Amino acid sequence: MRNKKKLLIEQLDQKLANFKDAGMVLIPQKGWVNTIRTTLNMTRDQLGTKLSLTKGAIQKIEEREATGQITINKLKDVGNALNMKFIYGFIPKDGTIESLVNLKAEKLAQKIVLRTNQNMKLEDQGIGDEKLNKTIKELADEIKREMKKSLWD
Repeated sequence: MRNKKKLLIEQLDQKLANFKDAGMVLIPQKGWVNTIRTTLNMTRDQLGTKLSLTKGAIQKIEEREATGQITINKLKDVGNALNMKFIYGFIPKDGTIESLVNLKAEKLAQKIVLRTNQNMKLEDQGIGDEKLNKTIKELADEIKREMKKSLWD
């Protein structure tokens, strides 16, 4: 039977695969609300009417979005008023969730094994590079399998 945590990671990676190119999208300087509204040649008054807000309230929404101080719910409301879907999420900077876990597990395993090996060297019991690398790989596999919380320290 497959590891449940591994299966969850694979499923999340499949869901996020559709958004890989989203990382290439740059947020417009004035924010999406302003950019879409002006591209559609819609006035603040017109958007305000759709949201039952004033022109000034729309200006505040645009300013807050541009400075990152807007709520997700407000962006959803604006999206609905513009007859658009609001999409929100996280995607890994490099690769997949699985590759992120692999990288973190390898770094943690390396840290643990090298620290232990250093202590063993002091007692004249250090191990060679080949054995060291094998031990790191085995520990990394165990860390990934167990998805230890220490992975994120």
